[in-house]
Amino acid sequence: MEARKQSEPVMKRTTVQRKSDRELVVTRTFDAPARLVFEAWSRPELFKKWWVPKSMGMMLRSCEMDVRTGGKYRLNFGDGMDFFGRYIEVTPPSRIVWTNEEGGENGSVTTVTFEEKGGQTLLVMSELYPSKEALDAAGTGAADATHETFAQLDELLATLP
Repeated sequence: MEARKQSEPVMKRTTVQRKSDRELVVTRTFDAPARLVFEAWSRPELFKKWWVPKSMGMMLRSCEMDVRTGGKYRLNFGDGMDFFGRYIEVTPPSRIVWTNEEGGENGSVTTVTFEEKGGQTLLVMSELYPSKEALDAAGTGAADATHETFAQLDELLATLP
């Protein structure tokens, strides 16, 4: 495989695929150890710095995250826009699984895995919906935004010790 050229945009490494009628999968390689990538997903003060695409002009007003099996989270963007759920499984620094309860019965379950190889981390994020109709209704907008959010995460990771 050819090495990535310095001028090639980082976001080219993010892939978004519909794996089945119910599942959307995003993959991305980060130039950081799994421990740091996991921290960026599990520490609210870090998560707030990269999760919201800057181009959307939105602000994450509050970020409550109790990242442990059985813990809960709530992300508030103001104007009644909240994302919330609970952590089903947390295995540092390799896996986080949570529910997306703002979607009601059509809410997805998100699984993120962090696999370290040679100082880099392969991240795989799966969104599993209860039905084809639920995935169709959700669309791929959030997954498509990961190109930008993951580029922001790359910038954050470069600043962490």
